[in-house]
Amino acid sequence: MSAVTVIPIEGVPEIEAGDDLAALILATDVELLPRDVLVVAQKVVSKAEDRFVEAKDRTGAALRESTRVLRKQGDMIISQTRHGFVCANAGVDASNVEGDRVVLLPLDPDLSARRIRARVAHLREIDIGVVVADTFGRAWRIGQTNVAIGVAGFDPFVDYVGETDVFGQELVATRICVADQIAGAAEMVMKKTTGICAAVVRGAEVSWGRGAAGSIVRPPGEDLFR
Repeated sequence: MSAVTVIPIEGVPEIEAGDDLAALILATDVELLPRDVLVVAQKVVSKAEDRFVEAKDRTGAALRESTRVLRKQGDMIISQTRHGFVCANAGVDASNVEGDRVVLLPLDPDLSARRIRARVAHLREIDIGVVVADTFGRAWRIGQTNVAIGVAGFDPFVDYVGETDVFGQELVATRICVADQIAGAAEMVMKKTTGICAAVVRGAEVSWGRGAAGSIVRPPGEDLFR
């Protein structure tokens, strides 16, 4: 078992629409090694993809981004987005956004992750994983944590089904979402008030290859609570 290291990437400038996000990250002092996982905050991905709307239309934007409203209380909407995510205000957010604007989630966070990965491979000729991370609340638990809404380069799960535990009992339902673990670990150095929008997670044990965060979303037919 290897140690896991989480490294904040400092010095990324304020991101605006059309910016080459991968190039700006690589222009810092970051050292990226093959099989590192680059975690990028959803907010800067959305900014680079010009996912801005006027702040005065925040509720309307949240409703337009929703395919189903599950709960509404005052200005708070809990809804299902077009991606299948269940979250507050369909991910529409005003924090860390300059001016009278809010930011929407990327249209396709998995595609965003693949583009960043491909751009890094083009500029540095290294093969890495990429996670686009956003902060979500969790049902039945207080507080928020980062989760993976976009994944590229590795399987978001580590599957222990069929293996045995230390007492020799077969595991029948243990499937760890390592992509969410990586996103949560990165948030410990990215935070919300430091301006650090990306981090490197090194040493995570993942299965390299094709992967997507879309596979993390539980299908409605398997959801006992909606």
